[in-house]
Amino acid sequence: MMSGKTFGYKLAGGFGVTLALTVLMIATSVLALRYVVQSKDQVIKSTTTSLVGAVELSRTMERRIGGYRAFLLSAGDEWLTATNADRAMFLTQVDQLRGTLSDSAALKLLDTVSQDEATHNTIVNSLLAKRQAMRVPDMAALNDPRIKPARDAMLAAIDALVARIRTDVDADRSASSTRATWSIAAIIALGVVLVLAAAAVAWRLSRDLRREVGAAVGHIQSSSAQLEAAAAQQASGGRDQASAMNEITTTISELLITSRQIADSCQRVSKVAEDTADAARTGDATIDQTRASITAIRTQVDQIVQHMLALGEKSQQIGGVVDLVSELAEQTNILAINATIEASGAGEWGRRFAVVAEEIRKLADRTAGSAKEIRAMIEDVRGAVNTTVMATEIGAKAVDAGSRQFDDATSSFRRIAQLVATTSDATREIELSTKQQTTAVEQVSSAASDTARASRETEASAVQTKQTAAHLSTLSGDLLDLVGSGRH
Repeated sequence: MMSGKTFGYKLAGGFGVTLALTVLMIATSVLALRYVVQSKDQVIKSTTTSLVGAVELSRTMERRIGGYRAFLLSAGDEWLTATNADRAMFLTQVDQLRGTLSDSAALKLLDTVSQDEATHNTIVNSLLAKRQAMRVPDMAALNDPRIKPARDAMLAAIDALVARIRTDVDADRSASSTRATWSIAAIIALGVVLVLAAAAVAWRLSRDLRREVGAAVGHIQSSSAQLEAAAAQQASGGRDQASAMNEITTTISELLITSRQIADSCQRVSKVAEDTADAARTGDATIDQTRASITAIRTQVDQIVQHMLALGEKSQQIGGVVDLVSELAEQTNILAINATIEASGAGEWGRRFAVVAEEIRKLADRTAGSAKEIRAMIEDVRGAVNTTVMATEIGAKAVDAGSRQFDDATSSFRRIAQLVATTSDATREIELSTKQQTTAVEQVSSAASDTARASRETEASAVQTKQTAAHLSTLSGDLLDLVGSGRH
């Protein structure tokens, strides 16, 4: 399955499998232990609650028996109140205990306790009622033969319930221990399986190691022979390398001239970039001044809008006054007409009064007409105000749009300045790099001379390479003996 993989890959795979199995074992162990602990906790909590509830039933009943006995002896109201409170607590504890029990036999015993307690309570209530109605000399009549059997039956039922719950506690504890034993056995079995799996992985890796090392040694031996042949070729390659160095020297000279030209161009580009940066800063200042002017215009437009709105409010107030004048003129006209009608039957003095009333009516008509004209003028003023407000709002929007456009232009100028600065830095870096490149070219020229000298030394090293190849062949045989694959 892994025949096409390297040994390192196989080793990593084997380690990964072993690690995965170990993680699986740890996870399984943790889950099993968590299950055991949760099971133990659940058993302890459930059984403790049930057992404590049953014991509390017995204590509450004993306290109630003592309470009603004290009441029978002393007839004190505090004992009657105490015994009634104890019974209410007893019933509450029965309901709580019923919610914690799951065993059918225990629930049946709890029902028996409830029934016996009800019977006992009926007898006790009758005795308590008798005691409240009698005197001390008559207390002998309180000896009811039913009370003792009822009390004994109820206490026996409570004892049986406690014994049953104790039995359930022991059974749950035994079951929890059994589950813990099975969990431990499962963990041990899983550990054995993991050990066997790890042994299988180790055996497989050992077999692959022997096979792959044998193949690698064969490749090494064949490579040694090839290395001897390459040593002979290396000597002739040194001579070719010397002639190539001459061509490299010529190319380096041309590269040096080109580097100087690039340095001159970078200086010119840097000068242009500085001029552009100055122009961008000047444009930025101009735009700031223009933005300030637009802001002032926007303020004036806002003031015009406020004045127009105030003018509209004043015109509305004038309209209200005109409406009042119109109403007064109409009422005056009506009064004048009524006065004329009354004056027509009053003789000479009535006619004089009718003349005055007629004049008053005419004055009221003129007043009403003037009020209508004023109303029309006010409507015209309102229309003009609305038109002016709309126009100023449009102008304000245009001013805002212009302000935003100037902001965009400012951002553009600043971006241009940044780009120009970046360009200037880049040109300086290019100029510096070109100078460094010139230095490097000179170093390369020196290195070419060193390379020519190294070519002569290559021939001498070829002999050493041949000896190394022979030694490598011997080491490959020793490696085969080490892994137990035998010599080929």
